[in-house]
Amino acid sequence: MTEHTKTDGLPEVEPIPQVLEKSRPRNERMAVGKIECNACPVLCQIAEGRVGACDRYANSGGTLVRVDPVVMLRRTAQQADAKLVRFAGRPALPAGAGSEGPEGVAPDAGGIAPDAPDWDGDLLRANEVFVTGIGSSTTYPDYKPAPFIVASQADGVDMVTVVTEGIFSYCSLKVKIDTDRYLGPEQANVRCRGEVVGHVTTAEYGSQMLSLGGVHHLTGGSKKEGRVTVEMMQSLGNRQPVELTIDGGAQLLVQAGRPPVVNGVEEQRMRVGCGSATIGIFAKQFFGRVDEVVVVDDHITGVLTEHQAGRCLDMRPSGLKIRGRKSTPGRYFQVANPGTGWGGTDIADPMSIVEGWDPKLAWPGQRLLMVSTTGEHSAWYELDASLAPREAEMPEAVRRIVERIGENCEPSLTSVLFLGGAGGSLRAGVTENPVLLTRTIKQSLVNVTCGGAPAYVWPGGGITVMVDVMRMPENAFGTVPTPALVAPIEFTMRADDFSALGGHVEQVRSLEQALRTGAWHDEGAPTARRWLAADASNPWPIGHAPMLG
Repeated sequence: MTEHTKTDGLPEVEPIPQVLEKSRPRNERMAVGKIECNACPVLCQIAEGRVGACDRYANSGGTLVRVDPVVMLRRTAQQADAKLVRFAGRPALPAGAGSEGPEGVAPDAGGIAPDAPDWDGDLLRANEVFVTGIGSSTTYPDYKPAPFIVASQADGVDMVTVVTEGIFSYCSLKVKIDTDRYLGPEQANVRCRGEVVGHVTTAEYGSQMLSLGGVHHLTGGSKKEGRVTVEMMQSLGNRQPVELTIDGGAQLLVQAGRPPVVNGVEEQRMRVGCGSATIGIFAKQFFGRVDEVVVVDDHITGVLTEHQAGRCLDMRPSGLKIRGRKSTPGRYFQVANPGTGWGGTDIADPMSIVEGWDPKLAWPGQRLLMVSTTGEHSAWYELDASLAPREAEMPEAVRRIVERIGENCEPSLTSVLFLGGAGGSLRAGVTENPVLLTRTIKQSLVNVTCGGAPAYVWPGGGITVMVDVMRMPENAFGTVPTPALVAPIEFTMRADDFSALGGHVEQVRSLEQALRTGAWHDEGAPTARRWLAADASNPWPIGHAPMLG
């Protein structure tokens, strides 16, 4: 058996030149002059001057080096001034809950001035820096401790953060696209470069939803499907644009934090509400200025005088008859097919959903406003002597209400959430008894973050985390050619809880030691690192209340 080259705590080296060629993953007997990387199950054998198949490790002069630096977050002034809920008042795990480590674990506190370009060695500035899993390396093979197990303090309480990169096969992206446009039928395949990479899932209020990636696309299909899927997931996770097509539906260009582009048109507005909600919100403003309002919507089209809002205002029935299936008074389903026209329907002429008027109720000169849920489409009509609608110029007072509908629409954005299962062997990098980590997380004794960003932990078994990629540092995701996605994950807890759950207490290092020696090695040059200011909208990872299910 070939001796593995350790990838934890790699020394700082000069940046690897871009001319380095990518090494093919191989598992046969290692040739002379090559070194084996064990950062993932591929076990690349890397020749001098080349990088591994994942582009994350290279052979530099016979030494395996990490190409990307470890990302360190500096605490912002807003986070430092905020009053945080601490772990300090929570009970420790009961004695005997796990294998007992050395008693009296008292990690050194490390810190960094928020405006300092690098570590200044001042140990009195505790809790000013957070080591993220980005660039930290992995726990593979999983019996060894996590690359970084770092001590800190929060309000005088000794804390430990276990830092690693996870290799995720069981993972996906949930993509929220703010638009009323029809993207495709529910359960339709979503394709990237011709390969199926996900599907359309249930629409939400004002948004269309996609589920992308997942173990079946990564490993259950062809090699090309797996490769395209993991590359798509890496790009979206790293906030880069990706082109997608939906079977029987639209072509998309999506990017986290940016407006979606549907069939070549950039979306601008997320609807203020369904047709019924829009009627309810603006009914009083319409009162006295119009005789009837129809808010066209693919889901629930609203008719003002029939609607409860109109009845409460004692509005005169207009006699208007709308196509579709009546739900409750003033609320209609299925007035048209889904599409990219008015209100997410396939109509271009709003009068196509009108069957006519009841001559017993309608009257000449009746004023009718047809409007969409975003205010992007609107038209004004008046009934002539034969009760036929005639399009006319919209009064200025009514136009201002239509503009207010648009004003109340939020900007259309694409949101990308990473969803991954960390309940497997990754836990062995934290403790020799993995189930205790799962239990302590569910007991709110452990805070889980991804690149320092707050992660929601789903209820039930396992450690299934979900995190908004916009709250993570840029370029937080990588890949390995198994294929699988590489994502950062950190577990922060009190030092005594870490000891009680059987944590690798012998590998706890102060921040100063971690920076000086690189992860849990005792010698070597400082770890290559990159400093970033923590996102001010994120709670500081050490010492705040966990976001748990």
